[in-house]
Amino acid sequence: MRQEDMNGMGTPGESVVIKLQEDVLAPIRVTGDYAVVAITKHGVELGRKLTDQFPGTDLYTMSKFARGDEESKGIQLFEGSVRMLFPALFPAYKGLILIISLGAVVRMIAPLLKDKKTDPGVVVVDDKGQFAISVLSGHLGGANELAKEAAAVLGAVPVITTASDVQQTIPVDLFGRRFGWRWESDEKLTPVSASVVNEERVAIVQESGEPDWWTAERPLPEHMRVFGSVGEALQHEMDAALVITHRLLNDEEKAILANGVLYRPKSIVLGIGCNRGTSAEEIEQVIMETLAEQKFSSMSVRALCSINLKQDEAGILETAAKHGWEFVCYTPEELNEMPMEEPSNTVYKFTGAYGVSEPAAKRYSGAEQLVVTKKKSGNVTLSVALMNYSRRLK
Repeated sequence: MRQEDMNGMGTPGESVVIKLQEDVLAPIRVTGDYAVVAITKHGVELGRKLTDQFPGTDLYTMSKFARGDEESKGIQLFEGSVRMLFPALFPAYKGLILIISLGAVVRMIAPLLKDKKTDPGVVVVDDKGQFAISVLSGHLGGANELAKEAAAVLGAVPVITTASDVQQTIPVDLFGRRFGWRWESDEKLTPVSASVVNEERVAIVQESGEPDWWTAERPLPEHMRVFGSVGEALQHEMDAALVITHRLLNDEEKAILANGVLYRPKSIVLGIGCNRGTSAEEIEQVIMETLAEQKFSSMSVRALCSINLKQDEAGILETAAKHGWEFVCYTPEELNEMPMEEPSNTVYKFTGAYGVSEPAAKRYSGAEQLVVTKKKSGNVTLSVALMNYSRRLK
């Protein structure tokens, strides 16, 4: 079966059991750069945790461990020997995280090995999630950094055996992936990676996103410098830049991307209320218009938040599912615990809460002040917050 045929099997979210057979390439569905494979009960738990933290990563598990939510989560089930799955996975993914014993993995992938320029990075995780071992293509395939990222998610020990990795630097293509950060364009990944490895002057600009991205035991390398804004970084001569922001850069600020990679952290929280039956089209339009007004990127939206009375609101559910946003609902009591600038007795009369969008956004984000307190447009009310990781309640 050709790779394009493999990619076309089914549609995202379709729960189909892959029947593995000898000499038949498995009809996998590729949606990301990385795949996780789990074949035990405990392994499935670890696999789900990894894919929850690595958006866009595909999870493959044995059908006997199915829970019924595989369709909604895009998890692919298979039956038969896992060995027969690897001929399809090898050419399709940049990296594989295999929650399988190391010896078994070595035996199964041995016939597929070609060279370090084409083989994917392979990481093995034990069934208890204690170790993440870089097995194959540690450098060019990125397995060393993938092992570190997987270990950070699982609280495991990364096992790296290549001597040169004592550099402990930043993996440009995987930077922030465990937090859900996504780069906006891959155009400069290679030259910026070269600047990092060659110890050139690298600016790390962080305007939003999780602050604890540096996990190495040693301090940040001296050739890297952290700035709090793009404007501040542009005042210094640097050779490359890693820019972490939810904002849309203006024309002057885009100069930093001449040799830079722009990362979108999941930092924006939207509190939402709407009339019953409001269409997804109207909800999405209000959201996108509001983000554009604030010059925010929709790639940085983390969650939609509302009251539990809206937990079955079709328009919100459809919008959240379309964009891969988390949808979180709170009870009236939880919402009333939050300070509100614009409490409403009318809203309280119908919902038991003095507000919906404003307190929901505050509760999820931990923000004391909102970017948009309460915007009413048609059938939709929207509040916008930025994540405050030190104060977050959820």
